[in-house]
Amino acid sequence: MLPQPPVQSVPPIWKRIFRQNFRKWDALADFLDLSPQQRQSILTAPNFSLNLPLRLAQKIAKGTLDDPILKQFLPTTAESLSLPLFVADPVGDGCSRPSPKLLHKYDGRVLLICTSACAMHCRYCFRQNFDYEVNEKGFDNELALIAQDPSIHEVILSGGDPLSLSNRTLNNLIHNLAKIPHIKRLRFHTRFPIGIPERIDNDFLSLIGKAPFQIWFVIHVNHPKELDDEILEKLHALQKLRVMVLNQAVLLRGINDSVSTLKELCETLANHGILPYYLHQLDRVKGATHFEVPHCEGIALIQEITKQLPGYAVPKYVQEIAGEPSKTLLM
Repeated sequence: MLPQPPVQSVPPIWKRIFRQNFRKWDALADFLDLSPQQRQSILTAPNFSLNLPLRLAQKIAKGTLDDPILKQFLPTTAESLSLPLFVADPVGDGCSRPSPKLLHKYDGRVLLICTSACAMHCRYCFRQNFDYEVNEKGFDNELALIAQDPSIHEVILSGGDPLSLSNRTLNNLIHNLAKIPHIKRLRFHTRFPIGIPERIDNDFLSLIGKAPFQIWFVIHVNHPKELDDEILEKLHALQKLRVMVLNQAVLLRGINDSVSTLKELCETLANHGILPYYLHQLDRVKGATHFEVPHCEGIALIQEITKQLPGYAVPKYVQEIAGEPSKTLLM
């Protein structure tokens, strides 16, 4: 069994930082010096609550709504626009659940819904309407299903965000997965390091370093402004443990739909050994119509950055289509 992280009498630093997240629109508006006129466009009672780490809020330009970080997190009246093709479950998660906490869409891998908690709430999140059903503690049922299917070689930890779980809980989960001989890879899908890099603490690094799998870390960065030296240093600490770090971004109107922004993002990631893995076409979740970029514009963007960057720095432009056996390449 993996050594247990020590029991802490006080919450770890990352949890204390997590409690500083902006969760009230008026507090964020005050922090950003938004005018009364600018506040009129804020959706004050959204269906999907505001949740923004202080670190990201400190990177937002004051006195404007036209900031690429702010646009990702501030609920606005644009979310009230409803179109028929924008639905609650655009990727078909509800049809791929052999158990409440397990998704099995693709051959060879399953996705474990570890928690409903997340470091931040992105306004375009395709899982904002997900029925998490997290009342039952533990993952015994899901682990049993994984153990019964030898075709499964990879487990993806998602949520919410798996790094919302304590090191002790993650340690126990990894220990139980290690008992299943056909599991060879463990993947984390996380946004936590981008908002609260302190989550990558020494205890977490220790348990990752002892894990008997190849670990893959898929982070989510849409704009180069989200990154800073401390974040990159924490990710580098994972890379030193032979963890493969990849990025997935979502193509978003008014945020990263320009050649200069995408090129800077991909080049920054590549310069730090992080593979720009996917650029996702927006999942058509209800309330996110204002973020959509047409396919033709996305293709043109990828074609242009392909001319300017080496192949390993160009992400695959993909879309998840419900019922398809894999992501669909758009070019």
